[in-house]
Amino acid sequence: MVNILDLAVFGDDRGSLISLEENINVPFKIKRVYFIFDTNDGVSRGLHAHKDLEQVVICVKGSCRLVLDDGKSKESIILDSPNKGIYIDNSKWREMHDFSEDCILLVLASKVYDESDYIRHYKDFLKLVEK
Repeated sequence: MVNILDLAVFGDDRGSLISLEENINVPFKIKRVYFIFDTNDGVSRGLHAHKDLEQVVICVKGSCRLVLDDGKSKESIILDSPNKGIYIDNSKWREMHDFSEDCILLVLASKVYDESDYIRHYKDFLKLVEK
C-alpha cells in the first residue's frame, strides 16, 4: 500500500541536492506546495482523506511516522530521509505522528487547497471506500 519514491541525490564536496519535477519523479502536475514544521510534542496531523487529490510527502529534516489506511488495512512507515518520498493517492486515510523536534515535512499536492475535497471523519471515509 505504501508507494515509496526513491529520489535521486546529486552532490559533491559542496553538499547534496534533490530535484523534484512534475511528471518525472513526482507522478502528477504540482499545484500546491506546503510544509509542516514546529509541531508540538505529542501532536498528530493529517487525520483525513481526500476525494480527489494526489500528494507526495517528504521528510526533509528530522522524522515522523506516517500511517496510511485504505479502509481494509493500515501501514505505518517512518519518514526520516529527504531522498524518500511517499506517494499518496485519493483513496487513503493519512495520519502523521511522532514528529521529531526538528521535523520538516514537505507536501506536494496535485490541486490547490479546497476544503470540500477533504473527508474529515473516518466513518465517512469508510463509507466512501466501501462503494
